[in-house]
Amino acid sequence: MDTQVLEARAIQRHLRKAPRKVRLVADAVRGMSVEKAIKRLEFTKKSAAEDVSKVVRSAAANLRDKFQEERFDDADLYVKRIYVDEGVTLKRIQPAPQGRAHRINKRSCHITVVVAKREEEMINE
Repeated sequence: MDTQVLEARAIQRHLRKAPRKVRLVADAVRGMSVEKAIKRLEFTKKSAAEDVSKVVRSAAANLRDKFQEERFDDADLYVKRIYVDEGVTLKRIQPAPQGRAHRINKRSCHITVVVAKREEEMINE
């Protein structure tokens, strides 16, 4: 019996948004089908929703490219794992009164999405 794992991933690196803000959007689509996740992200009022949607679409496309002999529909695929890691932080200085300087951290993040084909038992439930 062939137990080939039908999954693929996509990674967006050095996205210039704070990871804390992007995690709010990523948590909203975890475990959903790709079709529902893209629809939800389309109507989410966060700026990170567009970036997360792009990575989810890319992961689904990677799965189709990886297994070209099989046909996949967005309803058959689901977001198996999605997580947001912290990237590099750009350190900038804001002048302050009396010759002082305040530090500004410009954060970035990495988004990783793993998309897999839903098992037959999970579809029927």
